[in-house]
Amino acid sequence: MPGLLLVVSAPSGAGKTSICRETLRAFPELRFSVSSTTRPPRPGEVDGKDYFFLSPEEFRERIGRGEFIEWVENYGQLYGTAKNTMDAFLAQGHDLILDIEPRGAKAIREVYPRAVFILILPPSLDELKSRLAKRGESAAVMERRLRTALDEIRAALWYDYVVFNDRLDEAVDRFRAVYLAEKCRRGRHDERIAAFLS
Repeated sequence: MPGLLLVVSAPSGAGKTSICRETLRAFPELRFSVSSTTRPPRPGEVDGKDYFFLSPEEFRERIGRGEFIEWVENYGQLYGTAKNTMDAFLAQGHDLILDIEPRGAKAIREVYPRAVFILILPPSLDELKSRLAKRGESAAVMERRLRTALDEIRAALWYDYVVFNDRLDEAVDRFRAVYLAEKCRRGRHDERIAAFLS
């Protein structure tokens, strides 16, 4: 059976990375789809595990070769998802989490209509402002991130599920519940059901 693709989006400060990390820890068979970017690695990030870190020139060459199923420019950096990498994992039956912004998610939906789209949100706008303020960025950067977050939320109202991150442990439980429910969706088991009836 092909793997299940979970497409996850969230505004900056919603806690998406923490939720995905905890879910991956709970389900060893679940994989993280590693995207490519031109931004420099943050402390602790590993090439090939968190992102494939590429030079802008190499990234643009790959765009020219049509290797990315989607790509965007965000805050002056390029981000993209390689189609052949995802297809290989899914064909081997691995379930994947793809961390992507809503613009890219729409492109993914056109190619993978059976994917599951999950939007992670902070509990409130005030909490989002508070989380962004703790990052120590300038007021101008924080204001831009907040505007971008609101635009992303408006653009993502078509997602299948919404997980509010009031408390991390509860948000992780909700995310896991979505994953387990989707694994049990009848349409994913038509061949096995047919085997009972034939």
